[in-house]
Amino acid sequence: MTDADDNARHNAKMKKVQAAREKMMEKKTIERGLVIVHTGKGKGKSTAAFGMVCRAIGHGFKVSIIQFIKGAMTTGEQVVFDAFPDLVEMRPMGEGFTWDTQDRARDIAKAREAWEAAKARIMDPAWKMVVCDELNIVLRYDYLPVEEVIEVLKNKPADTHVIITGRNAPDALIEAADLVTEMEMIKHPFKSGVKAQAGIEF
Repeated sequence: MTDADDNARHNAKMKKVQAAREKMMEKKTIERGLVIVHTGKGKGKSTAAFGMVCRAIGHGFKVSIIQFIKGAMTTGEQVVFDAFPDLVEMRPMGEGFTWDTQDRARDIAKAREAWEAAKARIMDPAWKMVVCDELNIVLRYDYLPVEEVIEVLKNKPADTHVIITGRNAPDALIEAADLVTEMEMIKHPFKSGVKAQAGIEF
């Protein structure tokens, strides 16, 4: 078989794929705000959410990022988002991981404070996207009732996107979400003694 034959077969196959794709896309007409969950043991959950924030900024959308566990520290994304003060806010409202704080009552109080801030942004139609960073961890430790979170998500403005990150997303939240991605860890440099590094982890 000649190169010309291969090319002809390939072109014929791609035309069929194109036609099938166009037919499928004709039925995709709904546009609405999504509930998106990034979970799993692999890296990249918050990073993927921040990538969506960059896209939203590019479209001129207002975005609120509420960080449930992470406390105030200098991060690369904070510096970038600070360059767009009219479009994005990033609010670190946690005090660190539970094994560092070692104060369950205070962790619960801080989680409630962050959730009230997130809920206000979610219900305000002026904000097109709200990122609840590490909310899954809060739910895993029962610092907030998952039923309360789901009720807010069910009643959010129709055009608002909500992104929730963190390991161990509860089954009820996964069921309520429109899009769920599980990050799987295949290999991690931490196991070889490599510490968190600027530009990669923060």
